[in-house]
Amino acid sequence: MALNARHDHRNPLVFDTHELGRRPGALQRLTREIDAPKDLGIQGVIGVPEGAPVELELRLESVMEGVLVTGTARAQAEGECVRCLEPLELALEADFQEMFSYPDADDRGRVKAEPAVDAEESAENEDRLFIEDGLFDLEPVLRDAVVLALPMQPVCQDDCLGLCSECGERLTDDPDHHHDAVDIRWAALQGLAGSLEDGEKDEMSGEAPRSAPANEKQEK
Repeated sequence: MALNARHDHRNPLVFDTHELGRRPGALQRLTREIDAPKDLGIQGVIGVPEGAPVELELRLESVMEGVLVTGTARAQAEGECVRCLEPLELALEADFQEMFSYPDADDRGRVKAEPAVDAEESAENEDRLFIEDGLFDLEPVLRDAVVLALPMQPVCQDDCLGLCSECGERLTDDPDHHHDAVDIRWAALQGLAGSLEDGEKDEMSGEAPRSAPANEKQEK
């Protein structure tokens, strides 16, 4: 996150730390219910629908270098079973902890005389989250926590049997479901046996056996 980023206080995932001040050891507890942002979860697999309620419980602790945020997000996730493709829902509870740093302090909480211009320090800053004007944005932390808390391969139930590979029927609904397999090596023999049975029936009914037309020439 860029150091010159500005957070919108109207965003429900942006929080104010002014009440904490910069007094190490100061604590603040917050609860907030928000509407889930778009694409919250594992895209194409399972996630919290956009606009669904997400309950947040946060603990903000002021430390030398910034504010340590510890919290839990609770919501209802939706997706489909990877085995039988049926829709499913599960209760999501995602825990997280993240440090939001003061942009003018180093990793020991000391105020820096000048903005960092060192290449190595700039690279480190790209992986850090910062407080700007007393505000921090929880959205990137929430997104990471939700992804980690969700199953990569959700199932409707642990013993889901999936779908029949031949007809697509849900096997959990009919555990005895099966198809009689015919060995193609016997198929020709079964056809031959059927032909012989038909010939025997013709003889018993008095019909002349079928024969090919004669090709011999009559002698004069």
